[in-house]
Amino acid sequence: MTPAGTLPSSHFSRGFGLGKRFLIRWEGDAIMTIRERFNKVFRWEKPECVPDMEFGYWDKTIAVWHEQGLPPDCRANEDVERHLRLEGISIIPEVPIQRGLFPAFEEKTIERKGERRLVLTKDGALTEMLDYDSSMPKFIKFAVETRSDWEKLRDERLDPRRPGRVGDVKAAVEHAHAAGMPILFHCGSLYGWLRDWMGLENLSIALMTDRDWVEEMMEHLTLMDLEFIEEHIPAGRVDVAWWWEDMCYNHGPLMSPKLFEELMVPRYKRITDALKTRGIDVNVLDCDGRIYDLVPGWLRGGINCMFPIEAAHTDPWRLREEYGKDVLLLGGVNKLALISGREAIDRELERLHPLVERGGYLPCVDHRVPPDVTYENYLYYLEKKKAIL
Repeated sequence: MTPAGTLPSSHFSRGFGLGKRFLIRWEGDAIMTIRERFNKVFRWEKPECVPDMEFGYWDKTIAVWHEQGLPPDCRANEDVERHLRLEGISIIPEVPIQRGLFPAFEEKTIERKGERRLVLTKDGALTEMLDYDSSMPKFIKFAVETRSDWEKLRDERLDPRRPGRVGDVKAAVEHAHAAGMPILFHCGSLYGWLRDWMGLENLSIALMTDRDWVEEMMEHLTLMDLEFIEEHIPAGRVDVAWWWEDMCYNHGPLMSPKLFEELMVPRYKRITDALKTRGIDVNVLDCDGRIYDLVPGWLRGGINCMFPIEAAHTDPWRLREEYGKDVLLLGGVNKLALISGREAIDRELERLHPLVERGGYLPCVDHRVPPDVTYENYLYYLEKKKAIL
């Protein structure tokens, strides 16, 4: 392993920074961009090399790694990924459409008590959190606690036609393609955002006592997506749609599969059908936890790529065996192996190597890398992973 925390150059070269072309050059072969290789994987084709993507790092991880060899000027995910010559998820450009709250609330610290801060978040929640900590904050108050709160939020921050919400889509697409990068449209969330705006307990109660209200909120988010797709997504130019839900925990979903099928699957289907008219048929779903009970509904709704496949609760091999080529996979490398050390890393990558060979799978750590993973172990993991890519 090279000292000072950089990977050996090996037999390939990459260009980084969106002003350059993102590419990999194999000796004696033609150049293939990240975009071409990314799309080949998700079309069940065989690129010369699977994109070397990772999901990112906790803030505390980066701080700890500065003491273990990571250069001090690497402070954000993008900095670390470029330093390590990765083709990271965080550097995939997005279509410049502000989904969700626009404008967001101003995030600010209201009060500080030692290592704890009282923070107003961008979602309008009042929380207590620790500095540089990856644990969940303690929620004190939420932006939406009544129907009138929802109506105010909807009218003030969820207007799809609010000036400034949509940027220069054409220029962004052309810039990404010129740089050899895929570009994504972020579809947002039907459940995850409501959970953040209302709180898990409040949303769960509303699902049981005021289902019409929950449907009204989900329908508004659906109509926003449909309008953005129809008005602003150019046909054949955007590579992938991205979703965020985080609606599962370590034992299963946070809402019943029955309600999920009734409230969410038909709305997903309307959106993914609209995306198909624009040539987008890869829909990546970001959800932690044990997702097995919801995967059939996501697939029926047109959402076909599972991410980050948190290995302690969901096995990528089981998903492949149960759903075959109907499901695409992104993630699945157990972060606990990176904590344990080299032998565990070797075993984990040996376990996943045949899955990479089958296709339709991009391996990366199954969540943002925690500070328990040493910088040395992470570099070792990256070196070993290159052998299976």
